[in-house]
Amino acid sequence: MANMDGIVIGEGVVLDARPTSSAVRLLAALLDLLVLGVVVFLLIIVLSSISPTTEEAARITSVVFIATITVVIPTTVDTLTRGRSLGKLALGIRIVRDDGGPIVFRQSLVRALVGIVELWLTFGSVALITSTVNPQGKRVGDLLAGTYAVRVRGSAPQRPPLSMPAQLAGWAASSDIARLPDGLALSARQFLGRTATLHPTSRVQLGTRLSEEVQRYVNPLPPSGTHPEAFLAAVLTERRNREFVALERAGHRDAVEAMQLHRLPHGIPDPVD
Repeated sequence: MANMDGIVIGEGVVLDARPTSSAVRLLAALLDLLVLGVVVFLLIIVLSSISPTTEEAARITSVVFIATITVVIPTTVDTLTRGRSLGKLALGIRIVRDDGGPIVFRQSLVRALVGIVELWLTFGSVALITSTVNPQGKRVGDLLAGTYAVRVRGSAPQRPPLSMPAQLAGWAASSDIARLPDGLALSARQFLGRTATLHPTSRVQLGTRLSEEVQRYVNPLPPSGTHPEAFLAAVLTERRNREFVALERAGHRDAVEAMQLHRLPHGIPDPVD
């Protein structure tokens, strides 16, 4: 879901992304249209050098040309750039899913197909009216595709790194902590970085909910009475430390194997009986 200040993902954590105004989206669309105009001009030059032999061939060429301009190019660009066409890149905005994730082919295709009517056939008037009325600046294609335009320009505030709560260090070192799903880990990290800005009641509710989710990946559970925020910090810190150690070991192993391969074929040690 979404609110006026950002995107709220399933766990109830607000991501640092604000909705884009209809004016900014309009300017980005005009820039994209300018770039598309250059592409159309080049395509016309190419097609003009290929003279269709029959009237039917000319009609097929026209249909393919229109479909390429209105559907194929927008869908391809949005899919490959994850919602950041040249116009959106220049204005510092991105099209994302309602849950804050990057758009994929399905969302890009729906937006392009709906755009035939609300952008091309109505000269953008339907899209402009809808995005102006909608609180999140969504056009009809966004409503049907479940997408959302957010501002991404500017560096995000740097949060201090998590530290291991001293009272949970021993428990974390000996516990079995499985890899957390990316969405859950992100939600927990976002929550810990925003605790000071949350309402006390929401802070307790979200902390408890996230703690209960994370407990499914931990065995044994922390000591009774452990604060949810301390538990989340301990789990994320321990996972980070273990992944760092694993990367160091993998790098060392790769370096050893590279040295052995470099010595081949004369550096192969004699077999031991």
